Amino acid sequence: MNSFGTKLRLTTFGESHGSGVGCVLDGVPSGLTIDGKFIQSELDRRKPGDTVSGTKRKEADRAEILSGVFEGVSTGAPIAVFIANIGARSQDYDELREIFRPAHADYSWFMKYGVRDHRGGGRSSARESAARVAAGAIAKLMLKEIGVTVKSGVALMGGTGSEACDFEYAKNSPIFSLDPNVEAEQIAVIKAARRDHDSIGAIVKIRAEGVPPGLGEPLYGRLDAKLAEAMMGINAVKAVEIGAGVRASFMRGSENNDQMSADGFLSANAGGILGGVSSGEPIDLTVYFKPTPSIGRVQRTIDIRGNERVIEIKGRHDVCVGVRGAVVCEAMTALVIADMLLLNLSSRLECVIAAYTCRKPL
Repeated sequence: MNSFGTKLRLTTFGESHGSGVGCVLDGVPSGLTIDGKFIQSELDRRKPGDTVSGTKRKEADRAEILSGVFEGVSTGAPIAVFIANIGARSQDYDELREIFRPAHADYSWFMKYGVRDHRGGGRSSARESAARVAAGAIAKLMLKEIGVTVKSGVALMGGTGSEACDFEYAKNSPIFSLDPNVEAEQIAVIKAARRDHDSIGAIVKIRAEGVPPGLGEPLYGRLDAKLAEAMMGINAVKAVEIGAGVRASFMRGSENNDQMSADGFLSANAGGILGGVSSGEPIDLTVYFKPTPSIGRVQRTIDIRGNERVIEIKGRHDVCVGVRGAVVCEAMTALVIADMLLLNLSSRLECVIAAYTCRKPL
């Protein structure tokens, strides 16, 4: 279960303190210009050591494309990307070799496999998400060809935020804040949590614009279901909403229904998806991140023999994992939409015919 997608299939590999992490993205059509600078810019947005809220672990996160690209263009073969680990300090985790960290994957993975990599969580570490961002950047290059864009930002962190969704402002915010009016307060909340050796959660907003109508594969490949699956597969995500989400449960149908006119939909409670299929409206997601579980406070736990212990986690950790997590949400959204776009090519006969008649004889 290290692979994701159907026509556009992503497989990731690597651990937090191994040689590195990487991905193999299979199903990318030939002829796509692979912009290495863009891929690197996406990784730079997620990389550790550069944000107010992030871990102090320094990683260059340089993407090395190993296959599937020739003279800057995709060949149709699997594209493999490798990202070396250069900033790991495994000695920080020596005391955790036999102790389970509260709220981490340590205990459950040990129960499943009977062995675990205690160095930063190994495969369960959010370090793996760098590979998803690299793959998501390639998916974004695909979507750019048809005018689809995916944006993200942080609406709330540590209980501080607003309803504003200024995605353009979020691009240049050090914490990807969606509201310039509360950004300073949010930074103050982050700094206070760091001083207290604690962490905070976050609410992230994602918007995909330019998505054509008709994407989604009912009944068991619904676009909303696949997006929810993708978001819930990201470290620390505990809930996902599409459109009005939970608020729709408190509405009447007359309030929730997105009525239509000749000019389009009159509201956006559905979040751009109807019956599991895109409507052509912007797709809006809200993703909820829990507080980073690695905190420097004394906590009760047990060891691998069931003995009660106390733990005070050392090392370098994000105060608010949702900040860098926003970039991962973007990547996964782009991968889902690109996959659905490729799947949709075979849903109508004229699309299949067009795909083959575009070929010219030598």
